[in-house]
Amino acid sequence: MDILNNVSTSVLAFIVVLGVVIFVHEAGHLLVAKGFGVRVLAFSLGFGKRLWGFERNGTDYRISLVPLGGYVRMSGELPGEEGDDPSDFLNKPRWQRFLIYLAGPAMNAVLSVTVLAILFMVGVSIPALPDIPAEVGSVVEGSSAEAAGLQVGDTILEVGGEEVELWSRMQTLLMTTRGEAVRLTVERNGETFEATVTPQQVPDQDFKDTAGILPKQLLMATQVQEGKPAEAAGFAAGDYLKAVDGILVLDSRDFIEYISARPGKEIAVEVLRDGETLILDVVPEDIGGSGKIGLGVGASLLVSSTERYGPWGALKQSVRYNIHLLSETIFVLKKIFTGRIAAESALSGPIEIARMSGQAAKQGLDSLVFFTALISISIGFLNLLPIPVLDGGQMVLLTLEGLMRRDISLRAKEWINNIGFVFIILLMLAVIGFDLKKAF
Repeated sequence: MDILNNVSTSVLAFIVVLGVVIFVHEAGHLLVAKGFGVRVLAFSLGFGKRLWGFERNGTDYRISLVPLGGYVRMSGELPGEEGDDPSDFLNKPRWQRFLIYLAGPAMNAVLSVTVLAILFMVGVSIPALPDIPAEVGSVVEGSSAEAAGLQVGDTILEVGGEEVELWSRMQTLLMTTRGEAVRLTVERNGETFEATVTPQQVPDQDFKDTAGILPKQLLMATQVQEGKPAEAAGFAAGDYLKAVDGILVLDSRDFIEYISARPGKEIAVEVLRDGETLILDVVPEDIGGSGKIGLGVGASLLVSSTERYGPWGALKQSVRYNIHLLSETIFVLKKIFTGRIAAESALSGPIEIARMSGQAAKQGLDSLVFFTALISISIGFLNLLPIPVLDGGQMVLLTLEGLMRRDISLRAKEWINNIGFVFIILLMLAVIGFDLKKAF
């Protein structure tokens, strides 16, 4: 029953996520096409047989059998279909056709930026912004990182010969060299040395294939007791504790010992809350000669953020986060094409996306919404690649025609589109094969 429940959850979440992303993408094409006066024959979510729909203003809005994409069918869209009707797609100026193709990926970007901005405003937990240094925060017991001698505080300089500065880039490189030994260049106390690790699943952690290396941690306030000094000083659950009297807080034991040794003495605690640093003055009460402030603390990995921003700040952080996602995607693609990263470990198909959709759904609505934003920006970027039959490929053809000031021959377009179609089919079969190998 658990397996059936997991499968049904994954399938349902997959349909919801992909449905939203595809609807927004195709809506972009539809709105801009109609804005330029193009006659739209069909707006379909899915391919194949029409299951349900309705017609309005000459457009058949439908849901089709295979939920792995969608399309907008425009009058006079395909080579050889153009006629004398000014509302035919091919009778429109090239710049208008270019914008119609661009509108789909652009709407995916708008969706991702909007969704992430909302998440930043409400303050739900999402992966942290890309500014975490590539430093070892902890090492999982029994992992290859422990066997390689890595220690807390080590700085990773290179992964497989690639220079890294941020945790996100280090994690990307480790996650895309699945199961293979990787050589690290590590700095410790001003000296560098080499270490070899094998990326692996970290038990009971969300961090996969990171060889047992976890990022830096901060001490976090988990509970504030009523009527105690911590409440009077203004502490709140979720505060990150950075320093006490200017001394960095390294772990809960050090913090507790420092407080315990100073009953009745004012202590300045530096905390991080909603992206701002605050200084809270607290006086521990004397209980049996030991200082207590009524604050529960625990270690928190600095890879998730519950910071809450205003509308403008949230928008800036969202744009920044999306740019970071795109840069990591481009980085991985470059490594795939140069043979530095195995495509099998870096690419995911519908089965893997469905599995990840199910996991996100189980974690809560905020996780599913966040995952939808990631899929949206990924699909938008994929459609911009200069592959014939994709939006990006059609935009390249239009650009070439504009530069040549003449249309590419009908035969040449057919060959180009057929090659692109075959490439997409082979790519889809490949990623499905990768998914099945990962699953079994």
